[in-house]
Amino acid sequence: MCGVFGIFGHPEAANMTYLGLHALQHRGQESAGIVSSDGERLFGHRTMGRVQAGFSPADLATLPGDRAIGHVRYSTAGGSHLKNAQPLGVDYARGSLAVAHNGNLTNHEALRDRLEARGSIYQTASDTESIVHLIAMSKKEALRDRIAEALEQVEGAYSLLFLTEREIVAVRDPRAIRPLCLGEIEIASGSGVAHVVASESTAFDLIGARFVRDVAPGEMVIISADGVRSEFPFAPEPRKLCIFEHVYFARPDSMIQGVSVYEVRKAFGRRLAAEQPVDPGDDLVVIPVPDSGLPAAIGFADRARAPFEMGLIRSHYVGRTFIEPQQSIRHFGVRLKLNPNRAVIEGKRVVVVDDSIVRGTTSRKIVKMIRDAGAREVHVRISSPPTRWPCYYGVDTPTRSELIASSHSVDEIRSYLTADSVGYLSLEGMVESVRSLEVRGGDAGSPRPSADSYCHACFSGSYPIPFTPASPNRQLRMVSG
Repeated sequence: MCGVFGIFGHPEAANMTYLGLHALQHRGQESAGIVSSDGERLFGHRTMGRVQAGFSPADLATLPGDRAIGHVRYSTAGGSHLKNAQPLGVDYARGSLAVAHNGNLTNHEALRDRLEARGSIYQTASDTESIVHLIAMSKKEALRDRIAEALEQVEGAYSLLFLTEREIVAVRDPRAIRPLCLGEIEIASGSGVAHVVASESTAFDLIGARFVRDVAPGEMVIISADGVRSEFPFAPEPRKLCIFEHVYFARPDSMIQGVSVYEVRKAFGRRLAAEQPVDPGDDLVVIPVPDSGLPAAIGFADRARAPFEMGLIRSHYVGRTFIEPQQSIRHFGVRLKLNPNRAVIEGKRVVVVDDSIVRGTTSRKIVKMIRDAGAREVHVRISSPPTRWPCYYGVDTPTRSELIASSHSVDEIRSYLTADSVGYLSLEGMVESVRSLEVRGGDAGSPRPSADSYCHACFSGSYPIPFTPASPNRQLRMVSG
């Protein structure tokens, strides 16, 4: 999971990109980068860690120009190295090019085998670099044609931004698995508007930009001094928007396909309460696992007619590393982030709502903490179906053997968590909750989504894109964008 941001025609393009990436920081904290252009050259700065720590005013001053793209990265495979940070920038026979990628190419290893056999030399472990090699090898004249020819040879999920000295090109894969949207911002000097592209609309809010629309499935948007134009160079495919964007990835204040992520998550909670109720009573309280469980818990409490309380308090000062005491403290890692609020838990029957269960180890510790705080009963409710399958489209999920729901029944999971009950939202309930809101609030000109318009492979095992295996001799695992 990564985030991309681009802006064209703004005198403070690098500063605006910095702010846009800050708003997308939830999509990746491993590395960040910005490449800008003054119309003649490309200038870049990439750093490990978070945006605020990696970009000083002096760093931003080295990124001149009125156009820029940026990237925040959370790798899905391979090591954490600066060489894999994006945007990737290259100089080749036709000029300079930078690319930022959110997604994952499912044929990347086989593609790399083929390109290396033809003489391509890789500088990174990133699947995004394969796209760069394909563009460099193309015989087409226009950049948009070279990009289209390259992307016709790749499979998988991608939302891409390309920057040259003259233009920004934004592309979303034909199935639209990962989000991408367009916006515009008025320039303070009154000299017109700058055009903006981002993974999520929340990036527009921070810089005062206006949301225009989502990039359509398979659409290529070319932004230059001549304005914005749109092309559809690929054969159409059924839309397969990643439904886990609504479950967890996207910020709740974002809009995806015309609907509020926050409202979708509340709808999940209401449907969950209908499907997996808990006996009512004056001693029942609904609490979220913050922050991702908050909207669903609000929806659950509303439908269940039970009080919503902040029964777990989250520390917002947990960094990537910390000093752990030498003497063992039970549940130290979880307690560093969450602490039970005894005042609202003690003596209560507690419904604790979370977005998902992966391995189950954290959920087990949370149940134990709630019991230790005096809860009479603990009922776990999950606002998505059991996660039984890994994602191969740009998300860091464990292997199937590590996913507790892949090998345990719901009752076995309940026993492991030591909860009084465990209930998941059904696949049908999840899909219908998103679809109904999208039908009511989506873009007027967009096709009405069907129940089959979403990728839910991590829940159902129904993968919309096949995999192409690499040669048996390959030892290197590649890193997705």
